Amino acid sequence: MSDLDQWGQSEVLAFLLRYKPRSEEELFDILSLLDGSLKSSSPSVVMAATKLFLVLAKDFPQVQTDVLVRVKGPLLAACTSESRELCFAALCHVRQILGSLPGHFSSHYKKFFCSYSEPHYIKCQKMEVLCELVNDENVQQVLEELKSYCTDVSAELAQGAIFAIGSIARTYTEQCVGILTELLGLKQEHITSAVVQAFRDLVWLCPQCTEAVCQALPSCEEATQDSEGKQALIWLLGVHGERVPNAPYVLEDFVENVRSETFPAVKMELLTALVRLFLFRPAECQDILGRLLYYCIEEETDMVVRDRGLFYYRLLQAGVEEAKQVLCSPKSDPSLGLLEDQAERPVNKWASEFNTLVPIYGKARWAVVTANWATEPRCGGFPCAAPRTAGTESLISEGNKEVLQVHSYSAGLTLIPKAHLTAEQFEKTWLSLDVNCQQALPWHGAAHPDTIQTALQVVHIQTIAMSKAGAQPWKAYLSAQDESGCLFLTELLLETENSEMQVSVKQSEERTEALQHFISVLRTVMGTVLGLKS
Repeated sequence: MSDLDQWGQSEVLAFLLRYKPRSEEELFDILSLLDGSLKSSSPSVVMAATKLFLVLAKDFPQVQTDVLVRVKGPLLAACTSESRELCFAALCHVRQILGSLPGHFSSHYKKFFCSYSEPHYIKCQKMEVLCELVNDENVQQVLEELKSYCTDVSAELAQGAIFAIGSIARTYTEQCVGILTELLGLKQEHITSAVVQAFRDLVWLCPQCTEAVCQALPSCEEATQDSEGKQALIWLLGVHGERVPNAPYVLEDFVENVRSETFPAVKMELLTALVRLFLFRPAECQDILGRLLYYCIEEETDMVVRDRGLFYYRLLQAGVEEAKQVLCSPKSDPSLGLLEDQAERPVNKWASEFNTLVPIYGKARWAVVTANWATEPRCGGFPCAAPRTAGTESLISEGNKEVLQVHSYSAGLTLIPKAHLTAEQFEKTWLSLDVNCQQALPWHGAAHPDTIQTALQVVHIQTIAMSKAGAQPWKAYLSAQDESGCLFLTELLLETENSEMQVSVKQSEERTEALQHFISVLRTVMGTVLGLKS
């Protein structure tokens, strides 16, 4: 290792992830030998070594925690790097660590204050980190820093800072509501809109601040012009309008301008809010509601809004008590905030994602990015020459269920349906052949044997053996044969800690093009199964 440059060391550390120590003693011997890599001056070596330590020590949480404590210094240095790309990647990994170790970087919170010259995407990441580092000792300093961002020339950054204060308000309600109410005095459209949206989320999770929020609402409508801000304000007036004296008159202004409203979502929110408020303040709302219902039913061109208006009209005809049963649902749910606070992820949940693009994209977006990979043929990690064949797969809706249809041909490859191997024949042939292609398919969750086997049968791929659901590791052995008599023997391997299914294919004859087409069919089937499962 000492003779290699930083890139060579990173590659070796990444390669070692494939090795599984045979004993606990060997595990700690490996960690001791590589301990120096955690002190490297190269961020890439430190990150690769950290991932290796986290993965190998999956059964030793204390070792994982010690490693994350040691990597704190290099990560903080990367977060203040002049390289914006390195800084952004480091911030994403800091957020990943904070998901398992809340407050891990709390004593260094000032490192995450934004500087004027930083780009928008780095400032947003730093604000997200600051929200997770707030505690009783630093809350005042963090809130003052975020407050200074609320008047930034960038409207998007200013709104992000306001939402960050709203997030902190779930724990430090009084201080944050005071700051948000003060911001309303600026009468800036984008600021008022963001504050109202923060108030809406806050009263849902923290009902104790409802009174303070309701006192701040009057006159907000004058500076709220965007769709999201209008919806938030209308929702607040509909749900808590009995505490806001001028609530019916504010909603009346929206009704007067409903013909010029371009967003159907605002009209639907207005309908719901006005019907709710009518149930508590009927004398003030009856005429306004009548005018709105008439417009929605007789003049509105958007059918969704019209149907909502008809629904409420018929609901009110059924009686006030029936309407209350439908519309007067709980006005808040504090348990959601508690669940969010307690949702700590064990290190093992993300150890295999550390030092990859997953923390940067986010798990959901990365799944979208890699979704097409399941249908692109690749051999040895490189794209194969054969293009994906149109019409290889389709989903047909029948009633309330989806039926998988995958054709058994792909650009000249036809798998025959009557090719059956016994387990003994498969084993003998498998041992006599070399692996022609190895690759990894993106996969999440457990494997469902019945679904996979059914899909494989459709394309005439025979299942020789398959592990039961929940087995660790999960394996399957498959065989198929084309019209020329060429056999394709396949091993599928899925391990819980990996988000990939390993695929190994052996071929009885060296026919590269046929192998590529077979891989294309197999990837299409497995990708479609994964889509159905999710």
